[in-house]
Amino acid sequence: MSENLTPLVGMDLPELTALVTAAGQPPFRAKQLHHWLYRLGTREFSEMTNLAKVFREWLEGHCVTGLPRVVDRRESAEDETVKLLLELSDGELVESVLMRERDWWTVCVSSQVGCALGCTFCTTGAGGFRRDLTCGEIVGQVIEARRLVPDGEFLRNIVFMGMGEPLLNPTAVTGALRILTDPDGMAVASRRITLSTAGIVPELRRLSEKDLGINIAISLHGVCDEERNKIMPIGRRWPIAEILAACREFGLRPRRRITFEYVLLGGVNDSDAHARALGKLLRGMPCKINLIPYNPSKVLPYRRPSMDRVNRFQDILLHQNYTVCVRFSKGLDVDGACGQLAGRHRNGADS
Repeated sequence: MSENLTPLVGMDLPELTALVTAAGQPPFRAKQLHHWLYRLGTREFSEMTNLAKVFREWLEGHCVTGLPRVVDRRESAEDETVKLLLELSDGELVESVLMRERDWWTVCVSSQVGCALGCTFCTTGAGGFRRDLTCGEIVGQVIEARRLVPDGEFLRNIVFMGMGEPLLNPTAVTGALRILTDPDGMAVASRRITLSTAGIVPELRRLSEKDLGINIAISLHGVCDEERNKIMPIGRRWPIAEILAACREFGLRPRRRITFEYVLLGGVNDSDAHARALGKLLRGMPCKINLIPYNPSKVLPYRRPSMDRVNRFQDILLHQNYTVCVRFSKGLDVDGACGQLAGRHRNGADS
């Protein structure tokens, strides 16, 4: 993309209105452009047929839609999951995952190229951090995934659980959330969006103040700081007690609960004692717990616990009256499961 061309995806209606009027066009053109970009996901200005020809020519000379380009697509033979490798304007690569749920779909989007957290059980973190995504690059993942949804079905849920830590890129993520939930734009219900974080406490508190109405998931994965810090170095900066305090103060909408995600690493954090400690830790919290049996990686040293161990861990929490789900990640056979996204081509070459 030429540095002289302005990317439009990522702009909200007021920003598009400012651009349109600066081009000498009437303000209503901004609403038309907004519709083409976000409702229809149109890539080419030539296809925006209700825009004046002179304005389309101006757009061609001054702007680009700014949508990422799908350079690889892998479909699971097991569960219809589709993993997309997307190239950004500077050649960087990110991955998104589209997952079927009966007659609707969920898309898992990335917020950064790589990840700076260095969680030892995550392939994304093993590759290091490259840069933050822009608001438009985040929204663009949803637009590109939406194209693949079959006729008669729909994209219902968006989860910020891909590459990167969303709350280390708060400005772009917040901008994307506002565009995604704009009723005149992509019109995704806020209750259908979940943001997953390792617990960046100051940003978690700021997110609560913004009252965006989205769901929050906390990547906990440990029951004491000493053990958690070994697998999640970010814990040295924000201990579990501080994260849980921010969760208890989070402004939840009525009948909403915070989700706690807990990856079960065989022989590391999956004992009966860990389950009992987890229940004690979350007591009194309006929450549900997702247990995620570890998704194997060729480059990481962990193993998935047996189903007997997983079931035992779940039973201990159920007996403490928690809502507990065992979540087996989809797309395992295409490296599209939780912790497997690495932003690489199919042949394994580094991005």
